Amino acid sequence: MSWAYLMLAGLFEVGFALTLKPTEGFTRLWPTLIFLACILLSFTFLEKSLKDIPIGTAYAVWTGIGAAGTAIVGILVYKEPATALRLFFIVTLIASIIGLKFATKT
Repeated sequence: MSWAYLMLAGLFEVGFALTLKPTEGFTRLWPTLIFLACILLSFTFLEKSLKDIPIGTAYAVWTGIGAAGTAIVGILVYKEPATALRLFFIVTLIASIIGLKFATKT
């Protein structure tokens, strides 16, 4: 269950990263509330995952999911550049996340 919590934490990290810009410096109510909800849920699920997953692994996976997920959404939704090198490193990051999962005993 800890790995499921960690995946949820990573997904909510993507959520708070993507809602940061629309808050416009925390001057817009709804984007700010969504940002705060995502960050609260992200940290809550991250904390729950620490029951069985070492902090170093959990933090690396959490930030990796956030970074890869935000980059992928940026490409798909915000039309950010999808260069071959950028895609290569996103795939490498995802492979590293998977590798940490298999390298960590829970």
